[in-house]
Amino acid sequence: MCESASTLPPGTTTWLEIDQSAIRSNLRMLRGLTGPQTRLMAIIKADAYGHGARATARSVLAAGAQALGVASLGEALELREAGIDAPILLLSYVPPQAVPTAIGHNLTLTLFDAAQARVCDQAARATGRRLKAQVKLDSGMGRMGALVGDAPALQEQLADLSWLQLEGCYTHFPQADEDCAWTREQLRRFLAAVAAMRQRGAQFSTLHSANSAATLTMPECHLDLVRPGIALYGLSPSDTVPLPSGFRPALTWKTQVVQVKDLPAGHSVGYGRTWTAASAARMAVLPVGYEHGYRRAPHESASVLLRGQVAPVIGRISMEKTTIDVSLIPGARVGDEVVLLGRQGKACISAEILAARFGSNNYEVVTGLSARMPRLQLSTC
Repeated sequence: MCESASTLPPGTTTWLEIDQSAIRSNLRMLRGLTGPQTRLMAIIKADAYGHGARATARSVLAAGAQALGVASLGEALELREAGIDAPILLLSYVPPQAVPTAIGHNLTLTLFDAAQARVCDQAARATGRRLKAQVKLDSGMGRMGALVGDAPALQEQLADLSWLQLEGCYTHFPQADEDCAWTREQLRRFLAAVAAMRQRGAQFSTLHSANSAATLTMPECHLDLVRPGIALYGLSPSDTVPLPSGFRPALTWKTQVVQVKDLPAGHSVGYGRTWTAASAARMAVLPVGYEHGYRRAPHESASVLLRGQVAPVIGRISMEKTTIDVSLIPGARVGDEVVLLGRQGKACISAEILAARFGSNNYEVVTGLSARMPRLQLSTC
């Protein structure tokens, strides 16, 4: 299903541009790594890592994804309301009172332990319809999920819950980008637990474990299905697992100059007067700040792209304003397009560069971009 490119609301001065063709291309490259026998679940939680869930869902499904993974019921319902009918797995907790809604919208819930499974079974029984579910096992992540050692006992209890339609079982890796030996040990524990559950009657049709890093580097973890997230958006899982050649970042963050003025020597800029002009300087004001996700500190080396050149940030970043030095960029004027994240001409500021400035990682950079900023979805067919 295709939709035309979106347009920006009148008066927009700061926005994101999402290249959906890049997301589709990235997904096809991931499919090429796994082979036809392994299905792909595209992880589009957190509004598709800040890229826009609805448009991204359509793109990944058109490119060959067979299922979608989201965090919450609200995220899943947004997709259903948009007319997306693909299988959707909810990766996080859903309260029992929401089970009828999940059943009504053909969603698959995750079961984390026996007590939760019993409550979900009772809720499904009350509706008269079975609940689709998958079991999550904790093979070493230490978050939600039944411990692998408890898997046999869990299966004995699940066997009595007839209102649950168990489709699969999965686990999650905390160090697939750093420690392959530990990840292989997790995989061994997971598969051993699944085998023990199958000996007690479990009939899982789908097993999965691989996040982006494991999808890229550990074929033995691919199993029946892979769950890439960050790689779909053209961003590397970590410095130790860079994306192969051909992957493309999909997001560009833009704003525009709203004022240019000349400062005399000795004039300070911003809260705290942390920057003072050593000599006459020309500055520009940008209508973007930490409310948009352009973090206040640390930013000693922060810069933006203007007219294909690097312009340093001066003074403290405010809630909705940032100031830059344009003394070395002749002709800078109001209305000029400025790139905060992405490419302009031959220059580029990557999510990883911003993450280093923020003291964070690329995941936080893109998911931390304000939902109030318009997303201009490009090439959505």
